Amino acid sequence: MDRVKQGYADTAEKRLLWLDAQSHLVEQWRVPLQQAGWRVLHQSQISPSLGETAPTVIVINSEDDQHLSSLVTDCHRRSPQSLILVLVKPHQNQAASEALCHGALDYLHKPCSVPQLLHALDDLLTLLSPQPDMVVSSHVARQVIQLARRAANTDASVLITGESGTGKECLARFIHAHSARAAAPYVAINCAAIPENMLEAMLFGVAKGAYTGAVQSQPGKFELAQGGTLLLDEIGELPLPLQAKLLRVLQEREVERLGSHQRIALNVRILAASNRDLRAMVAEGSFRQDLFYRLDVLPLRWPALRERPADILPLAQHFIAKYAPDSGYQLGSAAVRQLLAYRWPGNVRELENVMQRALILSRGLTLQPEDLHLPVEGLALQPTHQATVVMESPVTAPTPSLHASKRQAEYQCVLDTLRRFDGHRTRTAEALGMTTRALRYKLAAMREQGINIDQLVFQ
Repeated sequence: MDRVKQGYADTAEKRLLWLDAQSHLVEQWRVPLQQAGWRVLHQSQISPSLGETAPTVIVINSEDDQHLSSLVTDCHRRSPQSLILVLVKPHQNQAASEALCHGALDYLHKPCSVPQLLHALDDLLTLLSPQPDMVVSSHVARQVIQLARRAANTDASVLITGESGTGKECLARFIHAHSARAAAPYVAINCAAIPENMLEAMLFGVAKGAYTGAVQSQPGKFELAQGGTLLLDEIGELPLPLQAKLLRVLQEREVERLGSHQRIALNVRILAASNRDLRAMVAEGSFRQDLFYRLDVLPLRWPALRERPADILPLAQHFIAKYAPDSGYQLGSAAVRQLLAYRWPGNVRELENVMQRALILSRGLTLQPEDLHLPVEGLALQPTHQATVVMESPVTAPTPSLHASKRQAEYQCVLDTLRRFDGHRTRTAEALGMTTRALRYKLAAMREQGINIDQLVFQ
């Protein structure tokens, strides 16, 4: 968790595994990579000990499309915590897309320069320490962070969607922090938390004498964010009349304070967030279509915690470190199982509250289920007729392997989703945010672990 607080480069060795049948390219770049602080290891094929060594980044160079996909899949299965970058030629765009579906997080076209490679590696490292309160271990969350990193390089509007409590504002702060506007103000306004009769003044500002009590002029959030970034949180709660005024401000890039006709030019990057389905709101007439398209230039969906179970334990450990640093608290194996079984309707916000409460109520340094006080109705029931994933080596130690627990949680999520859709592969893949081919590879990996998928799904 120190990586999250202090930044990856300051706290851990940067290990790079270069997978390439040839050695000339890695030897050409070895010295500049080492000068940039990377420890470089070259292998012509995947080592059986890959999962144990867990390189920070794996760079895969292959001009065989089929071989590239299999390498990515194998690396992601053996070392899911490693960040994967693939090098492809321009005609390999389809292979690059497949690689992203199978576990890679980014790709570079060959030939590329040393600065381009180093920049891509730096971008990947931001996934390990994106923001102080952002912990991302799951592949699906890392993919969103990578898209957010690219969005940060532009001035386009970004619409962040996701359930309440997932951390949409943290993602907005990440975009601002990695943009050219990082040194300028970051301003957020929650459109659902301010009374409608005050919201217009809060957004656009008030001129002196605009109404009784307006004894002096007040800048609005747009002016306060001048030169920087403005987050319009819970944008779906904005009343229709204000939606029209907001659209005009976004189109004209200027604002008028209430009670004034003076136009103030704006230089503000707009981010918006919502836990509602804005497309559905457009269809029912409660959200303006033109405003939706103005905001939805770069859409990002931040997944619910139940959709990224691999993040549950790292987040729990993060909150222990946040609220009880250097205390020696740890999660008992029974508590780990309960954390992974719970559905987390309140997402990361609920997990943070649960961990904070557990640290207060615990009578020992090993947290137990009774310390968590999770609602029974939120726990996934696992009666004998509905078998769960059982690893070949059951957990016996007080604190199980984090890697094994994350893998078990991921497998359980796949099985639960398959059951929900009666084994339908395409619908399951869509719900999990992956391609059907990626799901097939995932199921194959589960079978290699001795998991009888059909029996567990259909019995």
